[in-house]
Amino acid sequence: MNESQIDLAHTVALGSIGDEDQRAVAEVLDTDDPVLRAAFTQEVQQTREALALAASTVPMSPPPALRDRLLAAIATDQAPPSTIHHPHLHHGNGRSSQTVRD
Repeated sequence: MNESQIDLAHTVALGSIGDEDQRAVAEVLDTDDPVLRAAFTQEVQQTREALALAASTVPMSPPPALRDRLLAAIATDQAPPSTIHHPHLHHGNGRSSQTVRD
């Protein structure tokens, strides 16, 4: 099954299928290739099961310390703008520029 057919199976599982997609589904299901038909049907079924499972989940509050850990991790990842040296960068005046700021 190709990526387009997989996307089509997901569309079928979501129940958001238009006229053009209905024709494409009919082509897949009417094919002489039993492996393709079976794979398509299985993909639709697995997607429906995954959607049903996701819909049945109960939201949970994260542990209280999680927010603090995330904010601390974000703060350490943010570095100030750096200076980049480009020895071959030329301006319109013909002179090389050694430094470019972000």
